Amino acid sequence: MDSKNQQLYLGIDGGGSKCKAVIMNTDMQILGEGIAGAANPFHNLERAQQSIIDACVLALSDAGLERSAMHSLIAGVGLAGVNLPKYFQLMQEWQHPFKQMHLATDLHIACLGAHGEAKGAIMINGTGSVGYVTSGVESLVIGGHGFPHGDICSGAWLGFRAVEQVLLSDDKLIEDTLLTDKLFKKLAVKDANTLIEAIAGQGATFYGQFAIDVFDCAEAGDAIALQIIEQGAAYFCQVFDRLIAFQQGKVALIGGIKTRLMPYLPKRIHEQVIEPVNPPEYGAVLFAIKQVNS
Repeated sequence: MDSKNQQLYLGIDGGGSKCKAVIMNTDMQILGEGIAGAANPFHNLERAQQSIIDACVLALSDAGLERSAMHSLIAGVGLAGVNLPKYFQLMQEWQHPFKQMHLATDLHIACLGAHGEAKGAIMINGTGSVGYVTSGVESLVIGGHGFPHGDICSGAWLGFRAVEQVLLSDDKLIEDTLLTDKLFKKLAVKDANTLIEAIAGQGATFYGQFAIDVFDCAEAGDAIALQIIEQGAAYFCQVFDRLIAFQQGKVALIGGIKTRLMPYLPKRIHEQVIEPVNPPEYGAVLFAIKQVNS
């Protein structure tokens, strides 16, 4: 396919754990893809910008294009964190390398991708968590306040709660938990003191790595791990019900822990969820095209 004589688009989905990029042509055909590191400017502005560039370079290489082609791309960039006006403005002021950059929240591009249009509802449960629903005119965001202040039922929240419970168990304030052995081995620590040293100053991505351990321990019959998941699932249901009350319809589930979480959700939730039509980075390209044509 000759990509030199047509406008190419870059779609970016940047979150707390990774940044996904896709190169597409005007016919919405995927030419190349790439994945780089975390891209939430609320956590680290410079790292987010570098991750966008890194993911773009990988996608260009996958498409058989030179790095210099970056300057001809029209980019749709959806990021976690830019729902906060300060970080939206900082990203808008970025001297980016693209022909054009159209910035949106990760929620908006995820909804565009999931439903193929600018309306619908989504629940994101990855490193962070948030609910979003839009009618195309009005929208509602529930949660998404960031770790550690919010993001209940996210990977980071699950991991943080696991560490909290391990420390309580070590102090003999609650029962023993399989999480202790899991976390000690993963972090190569031997007791609570060395655990504290290992976790000091760590952020959402670090804690998100323990989410899988919480699910593994719960499935092995661990009561503490099960309590953590059930608390997260209860919050999930509250958010879900508010989304449905705002606009009746199906809710698309997105994020790395959704598959593990589903068995802990009631039947009524299962009946109202759908798989996304397309991923968020595809929605970012749709967003860029809409901005160019508006």
